[in-house]
Formats: sequence, C-alpha cells, structure tokens
Amino acid sequence: MLAHVRRFVVIASVVTTAGAAGAQPADPEDLLITPSQLARQLGNPKTVVLHVSAREDYDAGHIAGARFVELRDLSAPRQEGGLALELPDEATLRQRLERLGIADGSTVVVAFGADWVSPATRVVFTLHAAGLGSRTRLLDGGTAAWKRAGHPLTTEAPPAVVRGTLTEPAQRPLVVNYEWVQANARAPGVRLIDARAPMFFQGPGMRDHGAGHIAGATNIPFNSLVDDSLRILPTEELRRKFAAGGVLPGDTVAAYCHIGQQATVVLLAARLLGHHVLLYDGSMDDWEKRGLPLVNPTRGQGGGGPPRDGTR
Repeated sequence: MLAHVRRFVVIASVVTTAGAAGAQPADPEDLLITPSQLARQLGNPKTVVLHVSAREDYDAGHIAGARFVELRDLSAPRQEGGLALELPDEATLRQRLERLGIADGSTVVVAFGADWVSPATRVVFTLHAAGLGSRTRLLDGGTAAWKRAGHPLTTEAPPAVVRGTLTEPAQRPLVVNYEWVQANARAPGVRLIDARAPMFFQGPGMRDHGAGHIAGATNIPFNSLVDDSLRILPTEELRRKFAAGGVLPGDTVAAYCHIGQQATVVLLAARLLGHHVLLYDGSMDDWEKRGLPLVNPTRGQGGGGPPRDGTR
C-alpha cells in the first residue's frame, strides 16, 4: 500500500475483529434510500446528491441539483506503474468532498446512472472512510429506479456549489494492505471475500486479470447481490448468500476484487447485515504486482487449506 493511504490502513500485525473495527456499521435502515424518500428530501439544503456515471449519461438526464462525480475525483492520482484505484490521503479527500458542497451536517445521497452500481458503492465506501458513513445513502436502483417511480430528470446544470466545511474526524481505518490479508485471511472472526466473478476466483480468468484467488478467501460475486433492476437484494436473501460464503454472525468482512471497486458492493451488503467491514484497496492489482501466490483449482495450483474453524 502506498504512503498516501497509510493513514487509512489497518496495521498488519493487528488481527481486527468486530470489536476492534470502530464505530461501524451504521444502522442498516440508513444505508439505502428509495426514490420517494429522496424526492421528499430534495428541497433540504443539507441534502447533497452525487451522480456517479459516465459524463454523457449525466448530461442526458440527472436528478435536479445532482453533482457529477467520477471515481478519479475521489481517488489518489495514479502514478506510473502504480495501482489503478486507491483512496487519497485524509486531507486531500476532505478537501475534494468540501468542493462538492459536503459539510458537517450534510446527508449525502449517491445515485448511479446506467449500470454503474460498483462505482457508486465505491463512492459510498469512500464517504464511509471519510467519516460520513452514517450520513451517506445509496439510491437503491439508481436513476433508473427514480424514473420508474415517475420522478423527472433534468439536463440543466445544478446551481454553483457552495464549498462545505468538514471538521468531523475520519472513520477508524477501513483499508487493509497485503500484509494484513496474509496475516488474517483465516483469523477467527474475520472472513475474507473475493467479490469477483467465479471465472476469476476459480480460474482460468482472462488476459490481464488474475486467475485464482487468495488462500483463505471465499467467493461472493458482487453482481449476485443485486436484482435485475440493480436494486440491492432483500436482507434475507443477502443473509443466505453471505452464509453460503462462510460468513458467520458477528464476523468482520474483508473484501477484495480486481482494483477495489467491485468489492465495495459486498461491503455495502455486509453493512446492511450488520457486519464490520474492511477493504483490501489494492486488491488483485496489488497482489499480483507483488508476485504473491494464488489458489487456482482449475490448474491444481495452491490450496486454500482447512477452514479457520474446521467447519467451512
């Protein structure tokens, strides 16, 4: 993990359990917002709507007042040979959020256009890391759900943003590095989840993408946690999927994917179930650059070893 994110990183020598992960999760009821709920809040000056999509999608129609956001707006600049997506340092992140008009007391609603679910949940996670997790909502189903509910979109630019001021402390570390993953993948009270599609988890993968998984991980594909309309699955369905992935009640869920984006869908779902969450931000991009081993069942390489408690 690069130096600019060290302030967010959990030290690898510490085994993080649910009791050590800080003041999370938020009340699950506060993590998602419906179109009708958002419509009632749009007139509130403390409500900030962020639209996450391609620029052309935003320009074609967005919720009135929504501010356009790309992942690079809330990520560290990519260095030559560096990782594709990382959190910026705490001070930089705070400044960028303030430029979006986010302030102490703001409620932030993240809406996605097209099928941009995982970029939107990445923004939700970033706000969580910045200490705004209890005041951030994902518009369930995105702008498509907004339109289906009969609410209008606009092509008008939002009013000029009044810069906000954030003084609240950032969340306790939510990001872990490769050393932490090596030390804690099978630790009691921790479940490591690979959020990629099964073809990557099991192999053979694809060119330029990892084939196989980190030893000790189980697979909950990120796109299995939303329905055909891109709404997050009901709680009981999520609970069954997490149980099938070996997650026990009270576990801390640590997740990774290709670059730290798809994993945030898993982490949002885990928060909805009341779990503490951690992100291996470098994910496979970092793991493979370091030449670390993978378990690849299709090639007979590696081995996950026995489950941490002998039962899963």
